[in-house]
Amino acid sequence: MPSLDETTTDATIVIDRDDEIAILRLNRPDRLNAFTFEMGEALKAALDATDADDTVRAVVITGTGRAYCAGADLGSGADTFVLEESEPGQVPPDSGGQLALRIFESLKPVVIAVNGPSAGVGVTMTLPADARIASDDAKFGFVFTKRGLVPEACSTWFLPRLVGLPTALRWTLGAKMVSATEALEAGLVQQVVPKAAVVDTAIAVAREMTEGAPVSVALTRQLLWQMAGAPSPRVAHEADSKAIYHRGTMPDVAEGVTAFLEKRQPVFTDTVSADLPEIF
Repeated sequence: MPSLDETTTDATIVIDRDDEIAILRLNRPDRLNAFTFEMGEALKAALDATDADDTVRAVVITGTGRAYCAGADLGSGADTFVLEESEPGQVPPDSGGQLALRIFESLKPVVIAVNGPSAGVGVTMTLPADARIASDDAKFGFVFTKRGLVPEACSTWFLPRLVGLPTALRWTLGAKMVSATEALEAGLVQQVVPKAAVVDTAIAVAREMTEGAPVSVALTRQLLWQMAGAPSPRVAHEADSKAIYHRGTMPDVAEGVTAFLEKRQPVFTDTVSADLPEIF
């Protein structure tokens, strides 16, 4: 597994650190950070590295320059979305969807700092994150139908869960541009802040998500996201039972209880890389 500093050999993303927070910056400002296959692969590799690095507690993703992400790079013109079959009759996977699934599977909390306009995959890639903080000049373009396309990156699963089906339908069928204010009112974003403060605010929100035991945070994130699509609370009961059983045998639980009784801050020692149980 490469280290966090070795995850990308191109310039499509830049990786920074703020103590325990990893910051992944989309880095094509001359193209408004338009999404490419290479950018998606670099982001997935970075998330592999943050999962494996126990010194990283949470991830912030943002853009460089004045935009977050303008959507897919349309440099190929009309052929942009003409994809070759890897084998005859086999539909090639949506690269935005592969990135969305990788964010969904992250073992660390993910917060998006939407530092300006975003459209297409620039919006849908943010949906699997645990929070979205928008700059006051941010706009969200659900413009797929105006391009003759359909929503991608698993967004037909994520978006209705975040904003409700009627809003998701109105935004996507009408290829709507959504202001930061409307996004906040609908629950797509959790805060709207001045542009200069968006990354710092996202880091602060990410840090709030790291107060608990790292393994417990990872498991809780998995449980909440996985159970969002469960057909019955009995499925959640079974998963909860497995998680509680495994955690109850680990040093973190003894430390958490003892620290509470002794009125001090706990010092957790279980690590995500070594102590995360298989629940699903």
